[in-house]
Amino acid sequence: MELFLPFLFGTLLGSFLNVLILRIPRDENIAFPASHCFTCNTPLKPWHNIPLFSWLFLRGKCAFCKAPISAQYPIIELLSGLIFVTIAYKMGISISAAFVALTFLILLALSMIDFRYKMAPDSLNLLAILFAILGAYSFSMLLNNLQNALLFAGGFTLLRFSLSYILTSIAHGKAKKTQTSWTKNYHTYPFIEAMGEADIMVAATMGALLGVKLALVAIFVAAVLALPVMLYVQGKSLEEQRVPFIPFLAMGTFITYLLDTQIYAYLETLYA
Repeated sequence: MELFLPFLFGTLLGSFLNVLILRIPRDENIAFPASHCFTCNTPLKPWHNIPLFSWLFLRGKCAFCKAPISAQYPIIELLSGLIFVTIAYKMGISISAAFVALTFLILLALSMIDFRYKMAPDSLNLLAILFAILGAYSFSMLLNNLQNALLFAGGFTLLRFSLSYILTSIAHGKAKKTQTSWTKNYHTYPFIEAMGEADIMVAATMGALLGVKLALVAIFVAAVLALPVMLYVQGKSLEEQRVPFIPFLAMGTFITYLLDTQIYAYLETLYA
């Protein structure tokens, strides 16, 4: 019964999370107009917005025009509730736990937006960093979280510039081999970005939430999770090869956070 309240609170926030996921990429106001059917534009009644239950009772269809309602709504609500329950079970019910859970909810929203639109709004990224920093038990820990966020943001920025320079230099070298008298005064090679700015901001969130050692583990876990997908898209079109990486970073962060004690114990055996 103690964990029911976090689950309920999480599903309610998950309902609002769906609003953020759908409206922010379209540059729409998240408060107005009120919730409505995207097909017939009819405003929804309060009982049409009950997390999980409304979608089930309506059988996944609009109450007015019977247009199908995406399964994303109950899935996000359920995942949000499970996130709050998991964090409450691990940390207990506290303000710190609430901020940590909110961080993972924002990472969930960023993952869905990155998956659907190949973008990550700065507003949500900044909110995730803020929640991750505030998920501290004390003022000294809060400062430590801020320090780790800045450390990972700076480290990833340096990594981004270094890899971009190397990849662009390789492309430049290949372009020079096919250069002609007509193209020698023009850049015939692309500037290649190794990673996006959004990845840097997510890395800052990971640093604040996990600390240096665990954040590095989380990045490794994310890379392992992404590897099968990267292998699958090899040889496909350039658009299909643009795999969103934020969902994997979010999953790696969540797994590492839940297993932090076991991971620390394993790391100690390596350096013992």
